[in-house]
Amino acid sequence: MKRPKRLSREVIYESNWISLYADKVMFPAGRVIDRHHMIEFASEAVGVIVENENHELLFVHAYRYTLDTIEWEIVTGGIDPNETIVEAAKREVFEESGYETFDHQCIYSFNPTNGISDQTFHVVTCRASEGNGEFDRNEIKDVRWISRNEVGKMIMEKSVKDGFTLPALLLFLGGWVE
Repeated sequence: MKRPKRLSREVIYESNWISLYADKVMFPAGRVIDRHHMIEFASEAVGVIVENENHELLFVHAYRYTLDTIEWEIVTGGIDPNETIVEAAKREVFEESGYETFDHQCIYSFNPTNGISDQTFHVVTCRASEGNGEFDRNEIKDVRWISRNEVGKMIMEKSVKDGFTLPALLLFLGGWVE
């Protein structure tokens, strides 16, 4: 099977987190795009749907500088080098909420912007055990358990806007995955 082929690459910006390139690309039928912009992420990311014994879901009130907002979201974060998806899920939940977790399952992986980037998101579900109440207050304003019904209302009212949280919740609450 023929695939697009990179002919050359111009570096526009590189960092430890994200890089931007302008690639010259030839597509299988022969068309050449001189500047196909490509965003490359240094790591994959994990979003975690944490459920407690009352079947409520864990949300964090996260500061979003880029939009000048504070959003209710599931716990998300990057996967460190040599870290598994589940290890990253456990670490991120503890850092952002103070809760320990167990019974982890990676239910889905997807590429949200596959036309312009190699970004990969993994969705993990788990159960909460005890929490210490401590979390990173530079990143998170508050932590809250929300009932499934209330989460459904938040989605219908379009108050869940995060591009990682919304698809993860729709998969989980919609019964698309076990």
